[in-house]
Amino acid sequence: MSSGPFIHKMNAKNERGFLVDKTEQAIEWMKQQKYEQAAKLFNEIIEQHPEDPLGYINFGNLLMHVNDLDRAMSFFNKAIEIDRQVPAGYYGLGNLYYEQENYPKAQENFQQAIELGLDVGDVYYMLGMSMNQQNLKALAIPYLQRAAELDDNDEAKLFQYGLTLAELNYLPEAKKVFEDVLQINQQHSDAHYNLGVLALYDENSTCALKHFTSALNHQPDHILAANGKEKVEALLREKNP
Repeated sequence: MSSGPFIHKMNAKNERGFLVDKTEQAIEWMKQQKYEQAAKLFNEIIEQHPEDPLGYINFGNLLMHVNDLDRAMSFFNKAIEIDRQVPAGYYGLGNLYYEQENYPKAQENFQQAIELGLDVGDVYYMLGMSMNQQNLKALAIPYLQRAAELDDNDEAKLFQYGLTLAELNYLPEAKKVFEDVLQINQQHSDAHYNLGVLALYDENSTCALKHFTSALNHQPDHILAANGKEKVEALLREKNP
C-alpha cells in the first residue's frame, strides 16, 4: 500500500539550474505516463551529476512506479552509499520493502527517514501501516495520528487512523475521526459502515441503520453493510412488531 512515488526535486542552485529543469521535466513526463522519456532525463541527470543522491532516488522512484523493484533497490542503495544522511533514500527503500511485504524492513527504513528529518504525512502513514501489517497497532497509532495531522484533508490517512483506533477499542476517538472523513467525502462507504457499527455499540439502532443504508447507497456491493442493515432491520422488527 505504498503511497506512490515520492519525487524529490533538487534544490535550485545556480550551478545546477539545468538539472532542476530536467528533473521537473522528467516529473512531468511521469505524470503523463511517458516513462521512457522520464527515464532518459533521469539518466542524463545522473550522468551529469553522479555524486548527487537525489538523481538516483528519482530514478529509483520511477523504477518502482513501473514495478522494476530489483533495479529500484540498487538505485536507492546507491543514493545511500553516496550520502548516508539522505532521508529520501530510506523512504524509497521503505516503500520498496512494503511492496515486497517485508514489513519489518519497511518499518526500519521509514523510521530512519524520520530520524534523518523527513517530516511529511506519507512517511508517518507508511510507518504506521508497516506496524499495522505486523499487528503492532498500538505502536502504529502515534504515527497514523501524525500523518492525519499533517494531511488533514487526506481521507485515506484519516480513515486508516480511525480504523486502527476502533480496532484498539478507542471508540469515541474513532467515531470522531470517521465523522471527519465524511466531512471530506460524504460518500465514503467504509466510514459510514464503521459509524454504523459504532452506533450499534451505543445501542442506537436508528443511527446504525442510517449509516449502513448510506454505505449501500454509495457502494451497493458492500457486503458488510448489507449484513449490518439486515440485522438491524430484523432487530427493529422485533422491537416494533
